[in-house]
Amino acid sequence: MAYDGLIIANTVKELREAFLMGSITKIAQPEPEELLVTIKNNRKNMRLYISANASLPMVYITEEERQAPPTAPNFCMALRKHIGGGRITDIRQPDTEDFSGRGLERVICFDIDHLNEMGDRGTVRLFVELMGKHSNIILVKEDGIIIDSIKHITPSVSSVREVLPGREYFIPNSGDKKNPLSFGDVESFRECLLRKNLKVGKALSASFTGISNITATEICFRAGVDEEKDVAGLKPDELKALFDSFSRIMEEVKRGEFFSNIVYNEKDEPEEFSAIKLSCLESDSYHVKSFDSISKLLSCFYSERALRGRVRQKSEDIRHILKVLTERTAKKLELQERQLQDSEKKEKFRVWGELINTYGYGLKGGEKELRCENYYDEGREISIPLDEHKSAKENAKRYFDKYQKLKRTEEALIPQIEESRQRLWHLDSISAALSIAETEADLNQLRREMKDYGLIHKSGEERSGRGGSKRKGEKKPRREEMRSEPMHFVSSDGIDIYVGRNNYQNEEISFKLAEGNDWWFHAKNTAGSHVIAKTGNRELPDDTCLEAAALAAYYSKACGDEKKNTSQKIEVDYVKRKELKRVPHAAPGYVIYHTNYSIVVEPRKEIGYNEK
Repeated sequence: MAYDGLIIANTVKELREAFLMGSITKIAQPEPEELLVTIKNNRKNMRLYISANASLPMVYITEEERQAPPTAPNFCMALRKHIGGGRITDIRQPDTEDFSGRGLERVICFDIDHLNEMGDRGTVRLFVELMGKHSNIILVKEDGIIIDSIKHITPSVSSVREVLPGREYFIPNSGDKKNPLSFGDVESFRECLLRKNLKVGKALSASFTGISNITATEICFRAGVDEEKDVAGLKPDELKALFDSFSRIMEEVKRGEFFSNIVYNEKDEPEEFSAIKLSCLESDSYHVKSFDSISKLLSCFYSERALRGRVRQKSEDIRHILKVLTERTAKKLELQERQLQDSEKKEKFRVWGELINTYGYGLKGGEKELRCENYYDEGREISIPLDEHKSAKENAKRYFDKYQKLKRTEEALIPQIEESRQRLWHLDSISAALSIAETEADLNQLRREMKDYGLIHKSGEERSGRGGSKRKGEKKPRREEMRSEPMHFVSSDGIDIYVGRNNYQNEEISFKLAEGNDWWFHAKNTAGSHVIAKTGNRELPDDTCLEAAALAAYYSKACGDEKKNTSQKIEVDYVKRKELKRVPHAAPGYVIYHTNYSIVVEPRKEIGYNEK
């Protein structure tokens, strides 16, 4: 995921359309390395967000308002003094060697006309450098002398380039990289690549400014050239195809023809974003979302990544608790099943006791075994161990006592094993729900379920139902919590399909939302989401059946927790909703049914219809 020169070229095009000849009305510095600039143009106020943060350097148009500190930092005060009320006369992506030229450097230059303290009109430049840990925002006079910067780079930090007031500004040297917008013939292109003793893909990103690894991969893919091939080994026709692919993309950039898009992987997580179409990632494993604005793309991408990061971080405690409880319950179940298997010996002890009572009259005492005919086994002879210090009656009683003990053990174990199995199923179902949790509201519902069923402890306030300062007899208002809603899809036949994100939602859509003749889907013999197809009294169309089953397979434990395995096929049961029965005292979402249909499908989420 590279914030490369093509993304910046797309951003510059959008900024020129929105802000060229606009006036700066407000400047705020909400964070130490961020700016929020309000610009009025065409009678409309818009905000420009600029970040020089090492991990998230970016520039985009936003509608979000950010809280500014009560005292403005020094750099913010310098900006208000020199460009406050100024007019933006040019926005460009300069070349390394020529500020007025055009290149694909990761730098945006704003030319701003402004009146100085004497009332004379002048021009200052605001350079935004988007270069990872070297990102900076620098205010420069028209003669190239630095006024101030959001980050000061002293000689102790860098001996190559100081960024301090009074120093001369220059764009960081990109080595021997060339401007990709200025190449016109295949021979110079070849010579530029040959200077790097690298593979073709690496040579492209190392030889030209603004070309990221994913862009280099796309250039090679369009040319039909293996990016892992040595540059020196390129055949003339391969070199020509590579140059043509490279030139076509650069021509699109020159004409301002961009395709702002995010590529999502199988888990519906953003994998890449780009300002060009990434044909190299077109497959069943990826899907593309396009945007009419690069600002919307950047806002969406980074907000989604931040949200997923927060959800993943906040789910770690649940994940750890589930792992511990699952391991503990599985060991407990294994021990119980082993004890139940041992209790199967009880019938042997009962038979021995009865045979001793039958034939023990001939024992004189002191014998270590009794050999007799077993009338329970077609008269075959049997040898029964005896305690030589006990009488026949006492030996028989000893075996009857063992029989009774094992019988009581068996009677106690059967419900305990069923309880352990249900608890293990419940933990698996919560784990499956956790794997598809997308928001903090989803996590809140999972925590509430775990508290309600004793999987995690409630706080003292939750147990008592009242706060410490509440007066006796006064009802405590329930705290409003973010509500998570079931997923809603529309099938290719126009039928609403609902998917529960957790057990409470499974219960809701199956027994409150669904009607008797609607169809219910669930992956067979595994934890997963309930899926409801709202057909009403209509027949279930074949396409809707396949699509609903594919969703039930995708949102199931069988498809995997961390990485959805969509290459396998999963069996899915489906019945009419009226065939479902709740299990008394069971966890929410636990149902039974006796008559059902089954279908084997590949788990899929993107199946050609819209999600609401």
